[in-house]
Amino acid sequence: MDTRYLIFKEIQEGKYSNTELVQFIEQIGAYLNLKTIPKYCKSKNITYNGAKRFRQVVKIFEVKFIIDND
Repeated sequence: MDTRYLIFKEIQEGKYSNTELVQFIEQIGAYLNLKTIPKYCKSKNITYNGAKRFRQVVKIFEVKFIIDND
């Protein structure tokens, strides 16, 4: 069975509390090293446009993030 399906099914069944779900999101964000574009630019001392063009940008909850877990 696909892991994503299994997790989604368990969420729908109420197996996890809201607090646990938030912790999952935080842990996954830490693994991906997700940063908003401005925070990423500041930490890497690069321009916003440079980050947008040459880094992996994803939109989550209407906010753009850069994935930097290489």
